[in-house]
Amino acid sequence: MSLITYLKDTRQELKHVTWPTRKQAIQYTIAVILISGITAYLLGFFDYIFSQAVQFLLNR
Repeated sequence: MSLITYLKDTRQELKHVTWPTRKQAIQYTIAVILISGITAYLLGFFDYIFSQAVQFLLNR
């Protein structure tokens, strides 16, 4: 398969894609940012709790 054939096939496939509207793209972006922020907060919170527990156990 040549590069030209690959690019033509790829172009044909992209015509079948249903692209999100601008509003949907903005909503999805906001959702990803919020979920990422919440996940980062929770990971930081649990990291702090576990590090405090380890410190407590080591300093007994």
